[in-house]
Amino acid sequence: MDPTSAEPTATGLRENRLGRETSPYLLQHRHNPVEWWPWGPEALAEAQRTGKPILLSVGYAACHWCHVMAHESFENPAIAGLMNELFVNIKVDREERPDIDQIYMGALHHLGEQGGWPLTMFLTPAGEPVWGGTYFPPASRYGRPGFPDVLREVARLFREEPERIDQNRTALMGRLAARAKADTAVTIGLPELDGVAQQLAGLIDIGNGGLRGAPKFPQPALLELLWRAGQRAAAAQPDVQRTNVCFDLVALSLERMCEGGIYDHLGGGFARYSVDDRWLVPHFEKMLYDNAQLLELLALAHARTGHDLFRRRAAETVGWLSREMTTAEGAFSASLDADSEGEEGKFYVWSLEEIQAALGEENADLFARHYDVGPAGNFEGHTILNRLPGLDEYARARTGQAFALRPEDPALVQRFAALRQSLLKLRERRVRPGLDDKILADWNGLMIAALANAGALLDQPEWIDRARRAFGFIAGTMARGDRLGHSWRQGRLLFPGLASDFAAMTRAALALFEATGEPDYLDKAVTWQNALETRHGDPATGGYFLTADDAEGLVVRPSSTQDDAVPNHNALAAQNLVRLAVLAGDDAFRARADRLLDGLLPLAAGNVFGHLGLLNALDLRLRAAEIAVVGDEAHNAALVGAAQYVPFTERVLLQVADGARLAPNHPARDKIAAVAGAAAFVCFDRRCSLPVLTPDGLREVLAAGGTVA
Repeated sequence: MDPTSAEPTATGLRENRLGRETSPYLLQHRHNPVEWWPWGPEALAEAQRTGKPILLSVGYAACHWCHVMAHESFENPAIAGLMNELFVNIKVDREERPDIDQIYMGALHHLGEQGGWPLTMFLTPAGEPVWGGTYFPPASRYGRPGFPDVLREVARLFREEPERIDQNRTALMGRLAARAKADTAVTIGLPELDGVAQQLAGLIDIGNGGLRGAPKFPQPALLELLWRAGQRAAAAQPDVQRTNVCFDLVALSLERMCEGGIYDHLGGGFARYSVDDRWLVPHFEKMLYDNAQLLELLALAHARTGHDLFRRRAAETVGWLSREMTTAEGAFSASLDADSEGEEGKFYVWSLEEIQAALGEENADLFARHYDVGPAGNFEGHTILNRLPGLDEYARARTGQAFALRPEDPALVQRFAALRQSLLKLRERRVRPGLDDKILADWNGLMIAALANAGALLDQPEWIDRARRAFGFIAGTMARGDRLGHSWRQGRLLFPGLASDFAAMTRAALALFEATGEPDYLDKAVTWQNALETRHGDPATGGYFLTADDAEGLVVRPSSTQDDAVPNHNALAAQNLVRLAVLAGDDAFRARADRLLDGLLPLAAGNVFGHLGLLNALDLRLRAAEIAVVGDEAHNAALVGAAQYVPFTERVLLQVADGARLAPNHPARDKIAAVAGAAAFVCFDRRCSLPVLTPDGLREVLAAGGTVA
């Protein structure tokens, strides 16, 4: 063991090597008696030198079961001693190193395991996977082997049965290295997208929203796919007022989430998922990426329905982002832990007595009736605030009728806001959950784009300003030339970045360009897209490798095309290329988008659920209206505003001062000379409408499907 890794700290506790890291997750383990190594060449060299197999443990700061396994096993001197004796132990933050997580989680899936965190994998000294699992208890329990038994048996196999180890290693490495093959004869267009939407709509829980069963995850990409199908149906019959099933299913799901326990009714923001099938009991951690994607969906839902619930939840979520997640630099932290004081959810739950003491008898009685507060609680003797019983009652009253969102009493909404504020102030005195304040370029990119898109759609310029500030930090501090880093904390940058960083930050730049018209954002988007092409391009598929061509060598180069909790970087890149073709006026971007879609969509045909982000990109490619607003800022503001109220899922907005700024081949260029002052052009498939001079005229052209001349 490196002697510097065992130096006593000022507190008297001894630190292992993780004490030198900046990741909050790794720092949580710096006082473990396990002789942890961070991932890197030194750890791999130690395994090669000693001939010991590697025990790889992957997790993240907000992971509840990671904490459980840490307390039960990694803080246990006897178990830690066994780990130190038999293995070189490497700890990885999956958010800091998603490339490593992707490889070894893929290996676990190939072993037939469902996966999850903590990820526990056993590797050869060269880093090749052999076997693994997720959480292991400290002693045998419910048919699961105890962690010490696992450690001894795996070490014995390495020592006494190397042929079995090699058999597993060879099989797993072969599967990891194999590239997915697709039927290139498969084609996907708008009819196929409608078919996918119909198939997925049949999986929605028509009582509670979301996918049927438990646990329930928000599934933003799925809801977006259904929303886009609703937009297509509405566009096909704009004069027919009828129930739009896809819109209704998304609105139902969002309403249930917004009123369920998965939403923090005091502080704002959504938890990662619900462990039950009603959205009542959350897994209390809050992730930046979930809230970014849900913010966009809430803005879309409010723009269509006008229902104030969606606008309020969007605003409250941005309030949470500002109050709890914004760093001193103006960027956004990664996550909030589920646990405080060693107990999951303790920070968030209430008792009836606490409510009564805080609000007084009359207010407490009103609040308790509307927020499901009772003497026995609704979760292990405690209360998770929610408004689901009222939704259930409203749904029963409307049995047999078309779906409708629950109406709200404005006076009650205002009164509850004041009562919740009183409880929030009281909650602030509690011991807070841990904050993982590292800044991830890709997750920040998702939130920056969400703030820009939602801010434009809901007329919230302050949200756009927040997006500008966060973008400025990442572009100024986390970039090196035309390259991005991935993670920043306490002045240390993890470099080079990943394809996900380029894709998400390019999307952020384009969203800000469409929201503000400021050309610097477009310049950044072009620069980063070109760097993605140079450093990450995969000529075999038309997509992009996750890691750069000059990044640290791993046992395989990650190249997954499937979505995770966020859209896959290839899906984001496809949307970016579609927008860049219009905004940068370069048909090469459109050709590149088509090559990517042609290469990867056949994979989506064989695994629809894993490629929803890519299918959403295809919808944008086939259906987006290209809106060009020409004129100086003093005269075009009304037209720009009308264009920004068109949902960002179905338009690309280009603002230019005069026609000379349009690309030479822009289809509207030959129509501009006859126009004095500001004008808008709506273009589909390289054909544009006549000049539109008023916001009402623009809305009419768009409602008519962009009648062209």
